[in-house]
Amino acid sequence: MSRKILLATITLAALGGLYQAPAFAQGHMGTPQEQKACSRDASRFCRKDLGNDMAVQGCLQANRAKLSKSCSKVFQSHGM
Repeated sequence: MSRKILLATITLAALGGLYQAPAFAQGHMGTPQEQKACSRDASRFCRKDLGNDMAVQGCLQANRAKLSKSCSKVFQSHGM
């Protein structure tokens, strides 16, 4: 029984962390404007991850030095 409680606690903590990421909009991370600002960079650097928003975010962060100014501003606005 305690294992189920531990698993539930871990799951809730992980889900709670999602709300600290950029805002969700239309089932995707970020506002439509933020998505537009980073769409070219995502296509250029993260093509294999498209469709997995968390993976794209990680990929864009890994390529931070190469991002367009508009996409870089999105990450800066979220303290990333």
